[in-house]
Amino acid sequence: MSDWMNGGDIAFPNLGIYLKDVPRSFTIFGFTIMLYGVIIAVGVLLAFMVISKVAKRDGQNPDDFYDMGIYTLIFGIIGARIYYVIFAWEYYKDDLLSIFNIRQGGLAIYGGVIAGVATVIIWSKIKKKNMFEMLDTAFHGVLVGQIMGRWGNFTNREVFGGYTDSLFAMRIPIEAVRSRDLTQELYANIPAGANYIQVHPTFLYESVCNLILLIIMLIYGKKKAFKGECTLLYLGGYGIIRFVIEGIRVDQLLIPGTHIPVSQLLGICLFIGALVADIVIRVKINKSKAVVEEKSAEASEKED
Repeated sequence: MSDWMNGGDIAFPNLGIYLKDVPRSFTIFGFTIMLYGVIIAVGVLLAFMVISKVAKRDGQNPDDFYDMGIYTLIFGIIGARIYYVIFAWEYYKDDLLSIFNIRQGGLAIYGGVIAGVATVIIWSKIKKKNMFEMLDTAFHGVLVGQIMGRWGNFTNREVFGGYTDSLFAMRIPIEAVRSRDLTQELYANIPAGANYIQVHPTFLYESVCNLILLIIMLIYGKKKAFKGECTLLYLGGYGIIRFVIEGIRVDQLLIPGTHIPVSQLLGICLFIGALVADIVIRVKINKSKAVVEEKSAEASEKED
């Protein structure tokens, strides 16, 4: 492959793939529409389709999720933006209006999850629904949205990792990348005369891992031990996925005053917390079953 790439090109050299002029946006009737937004919109539609299927499978009313989903989507996007801005404040403090420009990305998954969960909890209490049952179903849709949303990062040329020459290595022209995502390591590995960086496509890694987690949840959800277990499976599963992949990314959001990626720390905490919670709940369930069986046996002996 050539050492010079056009501004819109993306390549996977070790796979022999060269994509020419991959667009970020398109224009209809004079309006510019970002592919990032279109992909997210498609992800939302697919998410509701999956949620509807899971709800019917588990004996829930899909309409409840459509009603709740409107609020969850709105507050989830707001939460995702607030989370991102808080931990990337240096980039926004001198241009506050740019906080409202999400067309170029800048939505943090965990911020959306936190705001979304809070919305579901409040909605469930108001509507007198089982919160854990609602979350179990809703998180299937969250994963679908994440799987699709990462491809919006692809068209935006963001959410990538450090230098690599592995099988899935991706090349992007320097001019197509945000300056703050260009590290010394990436600059050091630019071949002489070349105008591209070669990186880990972490958006792809996470999209594939999320798909695997979704499949596991769809299969396991049919025989979950208790309401809320799919929620723990999501929190723990995505937590460990994010912990690993976050360590590769160059656009980490750091805890202020440290070099610790906030999403990496949160991811490992959620994994440990979900694992411990699952074990504790299962132990309690088994103890309750043992007590019931013991009382049943005693009752049988008295009858005899």
